Amino acid sequence: MGSFNSVDHKTKDCLSERDKKHLWHPLTQHKLHPDMLGIVRAKGAVLYDENDKEYIDGIASWYTSVYGHCNDYIIERVNQQMHRLDQVVFSGFTHEPAVRLSEELIKILPANQMKLFFSDNGSTATEIGIKMALQYHFNKGERRNVMLAFEEGFHGDTFGAMSVSGLSVYNGPFEEHFIAVERIPVPTKETVEKILCDLDKKLKEHSIAGFIYEPLVQGAAAMKMHDEHSLDRILKFLKEHKVLTIADEVMTGFGKTGKHFASDYVTTKPDIICLSKALTAGLLPMGITSCTEEVYEAFYSDNISKGLFHGHTYTANPLACAAALAGLELLQTPSMQQNIERVMASHQKFDQVIKQHPKVARTRQRGVIYALELNVKMERYGNLRDRLFDHFMEQGVFLRPLGNTVYILAPYVITDAQLQKIYGTIRSALNFL
Repeated sequence: MGSFNSVDHKTKDCLSERDKKHLWHPLTQHKLHPDMLGIVRAKGAVLYDENDKEYIDGIASWYTSVYGHCNDYIIERVNQQMHRLDQVVFSGFTHEPAVRLSEELIKILPANQMKLFFSDNGSTATEIGIKMALQYHFNKGERRNVMLAFEEGFHGDTFGAMSVSGLSVYNGPFEEHFIAVERIPVPTKETVEKILCDLDKKLKEHSIAGFIYEPLVQGAAAMKMHDEHSLDRILKFLKEHKVLTIADEVMTGFGKTGKHFASDYVTTKPDIICLSKALTAGLLPMGITSCTEEVYEAFYSDNISKGLFHGHTYTANPLACAAALAGLELLQTPSMQQNIERVMASHQKFDQVIKQHPKVARTRQRGVIYALELNVKMERYGNLRDRLFDHFMEQGVFLRPLGNTVYILAPYVITDAQLQKIYGTIRSALNFL
């Protein structure tokens, strides 16, 4: 969050001022950043504030609204569902949107995925994946109580998700309460042999139940990327040692890496996959944790205590399911796939020019995800980072730098002109660094 506020007249009626009375925002130190920008509407790739100023949404509002804000097709599908069934308890009941979503989602998930468990958001999706891994071994009479994760990974803000996350800026006050976790570096072709050797030692010293990882792109770690071949070797090694593998595709899922899922790039498929964000196209909150038949069978028993006793009030909300179904349909249309290809090609052209800039240390891309690392030292939430954020907003572009990394993850429907404006704004920002 930067200090930018486009509302020039500080009236008590503007959203920014009314907001201060009662609201507490995420990832915000309010004493340093008291002003929130009031957004009143959105369409396509554009947000509009109270003064009707436009901002190109360069990060699809935290990677959710990939088919564009207020997509007419998705809104109509949810509106139709609203008139039939709005909400019903999902324990003991089921409904058409959830059943249809399971049928359609299974078709595009990796072929080993067979069962879906619904929840409310990305953190709970990963929380459930962790619980599945730990209880899977418990139900089989094996006491494996340690999780494995990548360094600098991020998997959410609930306790299990925080435990396996490696970004201590978020975790400090809670670390003494975490579950046991061992960490390994993200692999490269040069380091994978050593990592496998170290991993062999860890497996002998610790009772590791599961490995949770962000496949190919670590989002909160500033879009750090690793190659699929090295990841595949680690996954294969862990499978041989009966460690459950959990792909956190909350950020990467639904087309962002150029394929439906980042796991589509690797040969060794995960046992469990965590989904949210673009799952419902940014319209409504929902999470899903999918798993193999083998994982599910470890919970299927005459013994009630072997069940997965986890639940949320809005589990499989019919409206959220309707939004997800509409989003899945759009994702698979030729026009949306062409949009993804167009954005990927546009980033590649921009990269050829910008990576030569002396203020750019390195660049990286996977699918529609593009990141450039600045040749400037910068705190993750420091003043220089805030100046960058403010510059982007003043130019009418919403980008959220992660320390010295500027990244783009825009809606697939963004226009070429809007992409060029994002690129131009980044170029202009390099001039004052």
